[in-house]
Amino acid sequence: MGGRDMKTRLVRFGWTIALGIVMETMAMPLGAQEIISEPSPSVTVELDQGTSLVQVQEVRLEPSGPGLEIILVTAGGAIASPNLQTVGNALIIDLPNTLMALPGGQGFEEVSPTADIAFVSVTQMTDNQVRLAITGVNGPPEAEVKPNSQGLQLLIRPGVAGTTAEIEESEALQIVVSATRTEEEIANIPRSVTVIERAEIEQQTQVYSSLADILGQLVPGLAPSTGSASQFGQALRGRNVLVLIDGVPQTTNRNAFRDLQTIAPSAIERIEVIQGPTAIYGDGATGGVINIITRGPAPEPFLASTRLAINTDFDSVSNSLGRMVEQYVGGTLDYADYAFTASYESVGGFFDALGNRIPPDPNGQGGVSDTDSFNVLGKLGINMTDEQRLQITINHFQATQNTDFTVDPSITAIAGRQRSQAIDGLDLDTPQTSNNTVVSLDYSHSNVLNGNLKGQIYYRDYLTRFFPFDGRASVSLGNSIFQSEIDSTEWGGRLQLDTPLTGEKNLRLLWGADYNNESTAQPVNIFDPVTFDSSGGLSYRNTGKRTWVPSLNQDSLGLFGQLNWRANDWLTLLGGIRHEQVGLSVDDFTTLGGNTVQGGDLSYDATLFNLGGVVDVTDNISLFASFAQGFSLADVGLVLRNAPAGFSLATLQPEAQRVNNYEIGVRGNWQNLRFSLAGFYNSSDLGTTFTAPGEILRAPERVYGVEATMDARVGESWQLGGTFSLSAGEIDRLNTGNYTPLDGFRIAPVKLTAYVQHQTTPGWQNRLQLLYSGDRDVFSNNTVFGQLPVSSYVTLDYISRINVGPGKLEIGIANLLNTDYFPVVSQLQPNELSNAAARGRFLRIGYAFEW
Repeated sequence: MGGRDMKTRLVRFGWTIALGIVMETMAMPLGAQEIISEPSPSVTVELDQGTSLVQVQEVRLEPSGPGLEIILVTAGGAIASPNLQTVGNALIIDLPNTLMALPGGQGFEEVSPTADIAFVSVTQMTDNQVRLAITGVNGPPEAEVKPNSQGLQLLIRPGVAGTTAEIEESEALQIVVSATRTEEEIANIPRSVTVIERAEIEQQTQVYSSLADILGQLVPGLAPSTGSASQFGQALRGRNVLVLIDGVPQTTNRNAFRDLQTIAPSAIERIEVIQGPTAIYGDGATGGVINIITRGPAPEPFLASTRLAINTDFDSVSNSLGRMVEQYVGGTLDYADYAFTASYESVGGFFDALGNRIPPDPNGQGGVSDTDSFNVLGKLGINMTDEQRLQITINHFQATQNTDFTVDPSITAIAGRQRSQAIDGLDLDTPQTSNNTVVSLDYSHSNVLNGNLKGQIYYRDYLTRFFPFDGRASVSLGNSIFQSEIDSTEWGGRLQLDTPLTGEKNLRLLWGADYNNESTAQPVNIFDPVTFDSSGGLSYRNTGKRTWVPSLNQDSLGLFGQLNWRANDWLTLLGGIRHEQVGLSVDDFTTLGGNTVQGGDLSYDATLFNLGGVVDVTDNISLFASFAQGFSLADVGLVLRNAPAGFSLATLQPEAQRVNNYEIGVRGNWQNLRFSLAGFYNSSDLGTTFTAPGEILRAPERVYGVEATMDARVGESWQLGGTFSLSAGEIDRLNTGNYTPLDGFRIAPVKLTAYVQHQTTPGWQNRLQLLYSGDRDVFSNNTVFGQLPVSSYVTLDYISRINVGPGKLEIGIANLLNTDYFPVVSQLQPNELSNAAARGRFLRIGYAFEW
């Protein structure tokens, strides 16, 4: 026997041992073997529970060019749309309602069917699923899935190391849960949805550690990042967004605009963004929903991955040096699975393109420089039976800014528009911080009334503290120097049942209820003005605590029903209704300005509707249209903290803002090209616009725009694509029918993103990505807060990943051309102290490996 043959046999033996252990642990329990050990000539089998399962009677593997064709034969039975995911170098394809029925009652395994495919296995799972696992040599394979009447056909192409979510993975097979609260294919959802997978998150963290930066780069309709800890000025389709973590709301009734600073990217598996108003999760989603889904278990018994990185600005390495470490451990056992992620990041100082240090509180919205953050995620799931599952998830995030710098007040004495500058010597014992703990318990049962039952109870504890503010020029701010914080606790639950109304399950009713109870207050630390002035604005001596906004105790109950009708093979219709009741209770209190405010109770209710449909014009093109309503409550805390003497809560208008949204669009999906184009228009009779110095303007509003996305593969090595977002909005401030433009915090300039990606070698991938933010100058008075003219800017990032040793070397350069620019939120503020420039060119180098 030649040496080459011996090497091949050893390689195959190694894959058999390593991957055989993995698939053995994922196999079905012994009791289930009796059901499938004897193959049946019929296509389906009726179990005791009445569930119809498709039987897989044959597995064929046939070479196809550089790849492989896999055919699962069911002798006439069609397999439902599978769910695809990648874990390490493996592509995992789960087939629902499917049963293995191979001769001998065994699973299927094949080692090294091609030079680039290391292992293929087909295994029965415990939850009436068949799992197809295809492991690549250099990276996770890519699959084109073609269901047919005889079963399922898969065209497998070899993967390469570092491959992100490729466009060939059919959009029709990409499953999301946020848009309908049940698993649904994107192709059947009649509205715009953006999904960001784990691979894309890891790729973007090679240049950005902020979730707001990542989403601003990837999500059409979302304004670019503010460059700070806050999303104030980063609206989605001109309105506020509801942020969820595993379905648990992160947006409080006293909006801190820091909802994206509640979890580290290391703990995120995927992000699903619903563009446009929706009431599917209740209050607050007038601009859309960002549902952050935490990392889950690996399919094998044990998988660990480690990432290490350092980052620095080019102009001041020692003062900007940061570091990051991230550890993941997860696995799947016979009846349980687990996932644990811990990460720590220390961020250094930020410097602009001219080499100047950026103040730690840029644009007055809170900063992320000089910040230490820590995140720990724990998740444990137990499959109690084949139909019942229980899972507990705990996530804790903490970020604290430890800095010696603050904004230099002397620039206000210089004539003309000045960029804010940092000054050394800050003495502050209560730094900016964000602390967020979320605990949730999820239960599911796949056979209740022949449908799927899901229940969740959750608890959240949240605290965020802002940078101090000199409010001595304002009576309503108590003529004081103060530092506010938002302290919130909430708990709640969700219960929903997805019930088939026909035997073919092409007509389903999702119905259920949500309950939420929240208590949020905003106290302030008061500082000694003499100490502050004598130190030149550097020292803050705490003299006590006062109430800026009293505790707002709010509870809400929502009842909903949603119909999903797959009318035929080219038409899908969805429609539903939700009724929400909200109660708010506030005690008497005294404002910082010394005004006595009478508390009391408020109650709100709203009934909202949605209707939409998707038409498959061809196999590759579909049209969609929808009408949806969203609602939000005015920020009562903002009104109370500025209330005049004798104000009573009962005088507030107890009516929610109701937003009517209309959207129409088209999607196209081919093997090497995917695109979408959507136009939207939404309006509301009662706005919730924020106006300085802190009021709510309840006036009619309308927002409209267009969004587009495109991804394409050119040849075997090139990918390119991007997004386009254009919106406009007006407000009738006096309710006279005379509409004027909404301010720049609500309506972002035109945004264009683009990327080109090249697989330079099988183990080396390079990417350039661009973000363009345009001009906006639509106001006659260019000195008002939020109405200043905005100038355009362009940034370019470079991302590279290369196989080195057992892992991957990661290199990222943000703002590659060292563009000197100001974020939109800085340009909109007339206060020179808030006119902070953006970060200049900076470098991140990391290394990631599995073990």
